[in-house]
Amino acid sequence: MRLFWITFITVFLAELGDKTQLAALMLSAKEKRFWPIFLAAAIALTLASALGVAAGNFLGELLPLKLIRVLSGAAFILLGVLILWGKI
Repeated sequence: MRLFWITFITVFLAELGDKTQLAALMLSAKEKRFWPIFLAAAIALTLASALGVAAGNFLGELLPLKLIRVLSGAAFILLGVLILWGKI
């Protein structure tokens, strides 16, 4: 149960204010239809999370955890730099 709550809190806090949440907010404000937008966003986030978990399981068996952490950190830094430079 501990792993469940750690994962829930981590993902929930990471998603607050995320582009996905802001896009759902914009669509909901524009269309004024709660359920279709909520269900589509929930299903999309569930599938995206499933892909991330599956990739993590796969890579976790092939690569050492330290290398995965370094590659993940480098990817975040690269994306941050690209966003700051207006390339994304």
